[in-house]
Amino acid sequence: MTILRKYTAIPFFALFVTTSVAAADSISVVSFGGQYATSQIEAYHKPFQEKAGVDVHSIDYNGGLAEVRAQVESGNVTWDVLDVESQDLELGCSQGLFERLDLADLPDGTDGSAAKEDFIPGTLHDCGVGVIVWSNIMAYNTSKFPGEKPSKVEDFFDLERFPGKRGISRRPIYTLEWALMADGVPVDKVYETLSTQEGIDRAFAKLDTIKDAIVVFEAGAQAPQLLADGEVSISSAFNGRIYSAIVDENQPLAIMWDSQIWNLDFFAIPKEHLIKVL
Repeated sequence: MTILRKYTAIPFFALFVTTSVAAADSISVVSFGGQYATSQIEAYHKPFQEKAGVDVHSIDYNGGLAEVRAQVESGNVTWDVLDVESQDLELGCSQGLFERLDLADLPDGTDGSAAKEDFIPGTLHDCGVGVIVWSNIMAYNTSKFPGEKPSKVEDFFDLERFPGKRGISRRPIYTLEWALMADGVPVDKVYETLSTQEGIDRAFAKLDTIKDAIVVFEAGAQAPQLLADGEVSISSAFNGRIYSAIVDENQPLAIMWDSQIWNLDFFAIPKEHLIKVL
């Protein structure tokens, strides 16, 4: 995982507060839980609390727009800052779920660099500020494969050489891409292929070859647990979750970096908060 600002781990959410929140005793920051949320608490929340005297309450969610959409549409927004994946930021911004930000007002980095120069290209958005680069990966339980180990995307779909159940997230934000890669579509042609009905059909046809072995999960924490419990042999997962299971919990898991799909997370602000950028 890579923090996107080069020179400082500034608490980005401190830039986005309402006049009411600024005068309040606390704000809520919604993220994905696990070691990722823990890192945010240490790097962002605690320094901000000490500097601003405002308590930061960390709330976990499973991603997607359903919860924030319900809050915005009902006019009962209880989240102040939301950690959101790039595809959800794009959709949510286009649907008016997030406040638009004046990025020119972002402060300079600690070395004096302007924000537009200090952030990795593509990580400043009209509705959000980039936080982290991470990977959707595949992982496996090493005890399930004492001999040959799975190492590439094709192995995820090869139930004969690598038997066992397969874990797949209910949010299909990379499943179709992997299906096409495993079916022989070159990486640089995957999204061109997916833009056609023929390409979508091809991806689902590939998934059909393992449909009886699929176990669907919803939360990021479920993937390493399913693997550790032996309920699945190979699973899609977030790289940080598997790393934590290996290093902190000594689980017999391994990451397959082949065909990893990068993603970005942004801090965004749900609409109806009358946000202003300080």
